[in-house]
Amino acid sequence: MDKHIDYSQYSYEDLLSAKAGLDQETYPERAAELDKLISEKRQIAIESTSSPLVNSSQLRESDVIFHGKTAEFFGIWIVNILLTIVTLGIYSAWATVRTNRYFYSNTEIDGHRFSYLANPIQILKGRIIAVILFAVYSIASAFSPTLLLIFIVAFIFLTPIMIISAVRFKMRMTSYRNVKFGFKGQYGDAFATFILLPIVSVFTLYLALPWVLKKIDEFLHNNMTYGQQNFSTELKSSEYYIASIGALILGVVVAGLSLFALGASVSTLSADTAQASTFSMTTIGIMFGYLVVFIIATSFYHAHVRNHLFNSTQIEGVARFTSTVATTKLIGLRLSNFVALIATLGFALPWIHIRTSQFYADVTQVTILEGIDKVVDGAQDDTSALGEEVANVFDVDIALG
Repeated sequence: MDKHIDYSQYSYEDLLSAKAGLDQETYPERAAELDKLISEKRQIAIESTSSPLVNSSQLRESDVIFHGKTAEFFGIWIVNILLTIVTLGIYSAWATVRTNRYFYSNTEIDGHRFSYLANPIQILKGRIIAVILFAVYSIASAFSPTLLLIFIVAFIFLTPIMIISAVRFKMRMTSYRNVKFGFKGQYGDAFATFILLPIVSVFTLYLALPWVLKKIDEFLHNNMTYGQQNFSTELKSSEYYIASIGALILGVVVAGLSLFALGASVSTLSADTAQASTFSMTTIGIMFGYLVVFIIATSFYHAHVRNHLFNSTQIEGVARFTSTVATTKLIGLRLSNFVALIATLGFALPWIHIRTSQFYADVTQVTILEGIDKVVDGAQDDTSALGEEVANVFDVDIALG
C-alpha cells in the first residue's frame, strides 16, 4: 500500500537523498513531486543568494511504510527452505541475510529505507559457536555430572556476553540514511539485568517479574545509539504491572471458558463413544486451548508494553516514536495467523510475515526532529576504518532470537 508522504517540509539535502533512494518507475508521481520541490528550493536559494542550502528547522511527522508483498517473499522463502535442507542447514546463514535484507529494504520512514549490512559468514560463525556449545552441553550431561555443573556455571557467566554480542551485531548491521545503529551495553550491567534480577524475582514468587522486565527493556533501549546520538527511554513499572496482571486475568478467564466448552462437548457424546473418544478430544482440546490462551494473553501484554515503550522512547534530537497497537486487532491478527499456519501446514508463513510487518508499520509513527541531518554528518566524519574492521571480527550473531 503506497501512502502519501508530505515532502513539503523536507530540506534540500533531504529531498535529494529521498529522490536518490526512490524507485522512480514504481512511484512516478513521487518522483515528479520531488523534482518540483527540488527545483523550487534551488530557485529560492539562488534568489536569496544564500550560500549552502541549510536544513529546515521544522519538525515533521512520518508514517512507517512497509512495501513487502507476499508473492515476492514467498519466492525468497521457498528457495531458502530448499537450499537449507540440501546443505544440511549451512545455507541458513545466507537465508537469514536474504530475509532480513528483504524486510529492511521494504521498510520506509520519512522517504528513506533501512539497510541490512551483515554478510552470511558473520552469521555462520555464530551458528557454529551455538552448535559447539550445544555439543559440549550434550557430552557433559551424558558422561559427567561434574563437567555438566562446570558447563552450567560457565554458561551463566557467558550469557551476558552472548546477549551483548547478539544485540550489538543486530544494531550495527542496521543502517538508515547511511548511518549505522549501535549498542554500548556493558558486561556488568548485563549480568545484573539478565542474571541477578531474574533470580531476585524468583525469591519474590515472581511478584517482581514485571519490574525485572522493565529493567531489561531499559537496559536494551537506553544503550542503543544511532550514529552519535543516544536512545533514551523513561519507562514506568506501573505499566508493566498493568500489562502483566491484565494478561494473567485475561488468560485465566479464557482458560476457564475453554475448559467449560470442552467439558460441555464431551458431555454431549453418547455412552458408547464417550469412552473411546474422550481421551483424544481432551488431549487435543487442552493443547489447542493452551495455545489460544497463550496467544490472547501474550497479545494483551505485548500491545500494552509496546505502546508504552515506543511512546516513551526517543533518539535524542533526532526522532520520537508513537505506537498505537489495539489489543483486539493484535489478538485477531495472531489468532488468524495461527489458524492459517495450521490449515496450510506451514505454507502460509510468508503471508504471515508480510501481514504482520504491515500491521506493525500501520500502527507506528515517527516524529522527525531537526537533528536528523546533523547526526548524518557527524556519524560519517567519525567513522574509523580500523575500528570498523576490528568490530566486524568480534561481532557475531549468537542466534538468541
